[in-house]
Amino acid sequence: MEKDMKRVTLLGSTGSIGTQTLDVIRQEKGRFQVQVLTCGRNIDRFRGQLREFAPKGAVCARKEDRELLAAEFPAIEFHDGEEGLVWAAEQDTDLLVNALMGMRGLVPTYHAIQAGHDIALANKETLVAGGHVIMAAVREKGVKLLPVDSEHSAIFQCLEGNRGKRIRRILLTASGGPFRGWSHDELEKVTPEMALKHPNWSMGAKITIDSATMLNKGLEMIEAKWLFGVDIGDIQVLVHPQSILHSAVEFEDRAVIGQMGTPDMRIPISVALAYPDRLALEVPGLDFFSAPANQLTFQEPDRETFRCLALAEEASRRGGGQPVVMNAANEVLVQAFLDHRIGFNDIERGIRKMMDALPAADWEPDLEEIVSLDRETRIRTEREAVC
Repeated sequence: MEKDMKRVTLLGSTGSIGTQTLDVIRQEKGRFQVQVLTCGRNIDRFRGQLREFAPKGAVCARKEDRELLAAEFPAIEFHDGEEGLVWAAEQDTDLLVNALMGMRGLVPTYHAIQAGHDIALANKETLVAGGHVIMAAVREKGVKLLPVDSEHSAIFQCLEGNRGKRIRRILLTASGGPFRGWSHDELEKVTPEMALKHPNWSMGAKITIDSATMLNKGLEMIEAKWLFGVDIGDIQVLVHPQSILHSAVEFEDRAVIGQMGTPDMRIPISVALAYPDRLALEVPGLDFFSAPANQLTFQEPDRETFRCLALAEEASRRGGGQPVVMNAANEVLVQAFLDHRIGFNDIERGIRKMMDALPAADWEPDLEEIVSLDRETRIRTEREAVC
């Protein structure tokens, strides 16, 4: 291995972000060495990744998959389950990319930080549910936490060279999803098939539904609050259908610095992977003289129609266990919607019901309490909010 090669552990290698991360690594074979890969249930895709990248370690969600692949790849050390994810997070590496979906990303991120690893974070739920725990650990261990989400990467890039400058507000862009301009009543007829058709981005099913409800933008507001040390009230959401401006920062002198580009997740992924360098990516460039770049528009979000956005803001302001409950309930409800067990607007109604059922408290839960509250909320949501 070359001396300047960066060692990378990738959690969630078979998902949308994971596969695009490997696309970037594939383009830059001389710069990166894959140490550990983890997967959920897509074993056929995982098998191909193991063959191509030959990591030292691998983790499967299920024991039977681990046993099957371990027989095929005897040179690779295999583990499985949640304990396997923790094992992967603790292995020696230069950068851990967390591309896991949902709350499964929190505990491995914490263990990776404790092991002294820099983190490239695509798992927003880690900061939504455990922001205070994670950021305290980042400060204690002195590691880098590099955002991968396109919006947070944009903000990160805008702040480069401006560290210490006073921020007036963060401008967080949103495409508006596939139902921009619809009324709340019209959303009652939305099916999973309709909601999975995002107009601009290619993403996994869960995050695509979150984009359709605009809960995803609420999660991103909370993530930005923790990443950049601002109040939730200092983050303004801009509905920007063209997805060309990926977000911006307004400083105290009213100057606004934004980051623009084509809607391709490989760009923010590469920023985190190569930091502080940049890579010469083989992705389409931005043509300022043609649509959509020559007709950029911005709108206020419709919080009356997309009520999940307001619920996330409320959870952040109330603090305590509210963000944990909001996030856990949403994950259960989104899956129920994808399974055709509830309607589209039932996602918002179920989140409200679970948040209202949590007693008011002025405490911040520790990691163990977060995991416990998340588990309890999932059980209660399935029992009380899913028909």
